[in-house]
Amino acid sequence: MEWFAGPEYWLAREVFQGLLAAVYLTAFLAAANQFRALIGERGMLPVPAFTARVPARRSPSLFHLHYSDRAFAASARTGAALSAALLAGADDLLPLWAAMTLWGVLWVLYLSIVNVGQTWYAFGWESLLLETGFLAAFLGNDDVAPPVLVLWLLRWVLFRVEFGAGLIKWRGDRCWRDLTCLYYHHETQPMPGPLSWFFHHLPRPLHRAEVAANHVVQLVVPFGLFLPQPGATVAAALIAVTQLWLVLSGNFAWLNWLTIALAVSAVDADRLPFPLPDRSGGPAGPPWYQALAIALTALIAVLSYWPARNLLSSRQQMNRSFNRIHLVNAYGAFGTVGRLRHEVVIEGTDEPHVTDRTTWRAYGFKGKPGALGRIPRQFAPYHLRLDWLMWFAALTPEYARPWFAPFVARLLVNDPDTLALLRHNPFPGTPPTHVRARLYRYRFTTWSELRTTGDWWHRTPAHDYLRPSTRHDLAHLLPPENR
Repeated sequence: MEWFAGPEYWLAREVFQGLLAAVYLTAFLAAANQFRALIGERGMLPVPAFTARVPARRSPSLFHLHYSDRAFAASARTGAALSAALLAGADDLLPLWAAMTLWGVLWVLYLSIVNVGQTWYAFGWESLLLETGFLAAFLGNDDVAPPVLVLWLLRWVLFRVEFGAGLIKWRGDRCWRDLTCLYYHHETQPMPGPLSWFFHHLPRPLHRAEVAANHVVQLVVPFGLFLPQPGATVAAALIAVTQLWLVLSGNFAWLNWLTIALAVSAVDADRLPFPLPDRSGGPAGPPWYQALAIALTALIAVLSYWPARNLLSSRQQMNRSFNRIHLVNAYGAFGTVGRLRHEVVIEGTDEPHVTDRTTWRAYGFKGKPGALGRIPRQFAPYHLRLDWLMWFAALTPEYARPWFAPFVARLLVNDPDTLALLRHNPFPGTPPTHVRARLYRYRFTTWSELRTTGDWWHRTPAHDYLRPSTRHDLAHLLPPENR
């Protein structure tokens, strides 16, 4: 079947698979480095407690068969090793079926993590990685030409990511329609980056132009993905440039890089303005491979009913999975933009009794704003899960109810896995006697304030978030050996 093969997309497949392998590597490394404190056996939301109350049919995962911290670490490290091998091009050294199996193993391992990750893994980019990774298993290797059907399925993912995000904005906060959302967004986004302060201080007419351009790229350009070439390549390039702008302006884990990878998959190497070696050969593939791609397309067509209906709905949901294996999801972000930024500041003291004269010392987080003179750091595509959840905690305590008190309890015993998630522990020797949390209103300083004080942030107290608590108060939230 000549129509089945798209040999002109050899470069698109190669770059797409490389970027996807790099994202997988980042995701597995983040999981390996952070899981013990978050979902480990002694973590804030332990996997064994989750699997005991949630059956496997509702959250398919290898960890329903067996969970231990050692097994989780082995799974995450195996995923990282396989991702690194794919990044190095190992799939092109294997037979077609083995290369597909390798990508499939990555998908199963990461699905197993996400489906027991609870609120720590409730992000749209988790589902996006799983959906994209599942399709990548059918994209083939150098033994065959890229299958056109799978390439179209990747464009359908990209369309939903971009068009869904555009619709949720247009239907959501009024500031998107009056072009003023970027007056606030760079300051109030979950985790600003090192350039966010400068983006925030761009002239307001430029902010309005940015929002208008965003509407065009997310609401109009995605339809260009389905045009004949070079239209699809131009549309993909515009989307990629927009995503690079977002990479510069904030920390959104691997969302932007994965979106760029999807955009690359629509690029026709023959349409690029510079010459490339001709590597467009390769057969359509064996009959079993073609049959799998056709069956996959039929499956995605059926599952697409729910996200398509969601796009057309006036009650559109963003970042919603309609099935337990995270295929054909709904995407979107920032339907509402906050006008004020609040931060939860966690402090401890080693004094035996709390008085009005008690000296409190703050814990330092790696990514979220804290110290006023510390410029925001760049962490994306790496995902600091605790820092992100602290942003939600500042919006309302309801977001943090399942895990915040267990987090504080572990600070009261200097739990090493929990402290590893932080940048600074003010009590490196003896644990604090009391820990409290206070809510502050944060804003970026002005140019003159930065020159005068050297501070990137200014803050004013709002109210208490958590009263001073002792180990005795929260002992019931600790593992038995720490009570």
